Amino acid sequence: MRIALIAIVSLLAACASQDVSRAGDGQPGLNVARAALAAGSPELALTVSNSILAKHPGDVPALLSQGDALGALGRLDEAAASYTAALAADPGSLAAQIGLGRLRLGSDPAQAQVLFLGVLKREPRNKLALNNLGIAYDLQGQHASAQAAYRRALGLDPTMRAAEVNLALSMALSGRAPDAVQLLKPLASDPGASRRVRHDLAAALALAGDRQGAAKVLGADMTPEQVDHALAAYGTFGP
Repeated sequence: MRIALIAIVSLLAACASQDVSRAGDGQPGLNVARAALAAGSPELALTVSNSILAKHPGDVPALLSQGDALGALGRLDEAAASYTAALAADPGSLAAQIGLGRLRLGSDPAQAQVLFLGVLKREPRNKLALNNLGIAYDLQGQHASAQAAYRRALGLDPTMRAAEVNLALSMALSGRAPDAVQLLKPLASDPGASRRVRHDLAAALALAGDRQGAAKVLGADMTPEQVDHALAAYGTFGP
């Protein structure tokens, strides 16, 4: 069960790089940190955030940026400390609450759900909270609720790629893999598509029973051994 949970977490788009905190301008250098996170350079984002916090220890936007960078680097306990410090300085920080919720997804999706619902109670149109709420539902096997959350996020922002991909993966996990493949194919075939989206398509193909198609997609980025490992991981969960 734990293996399946890890596999699903790796598929669903809950990356901190997609949920970069936007709570206020803070210090000018935070623009650099946010750009670095968006570009996939959390080390630079962390360096910039730490530099700001060395001079302004209670700067909430810098603490949020620090938490996002630490989360992207896999330093989850330190990330949680950053978000907790941000909440101590600003108990109303929804971004800090979302950050803590994202950290809980892999270990305690039910608690993550509570945190995201708390954000939505105060800000019902928060698309980041809705997308992450959908992930929390999916991790608990509540796929219908998850898909409703993703659709609400897409209703607020039809261009939200993370919610679109997560909706497709949720459909695949709930027994609608062929429909998921149809949603993911145009996204994965886009010239600017990320490796992650291509691998999400491969997962949907595998769940639809097309292991050969999944292997072909994965083979563009992986060695044959890595492809076999990925297909084995996809096989640990399903409808």
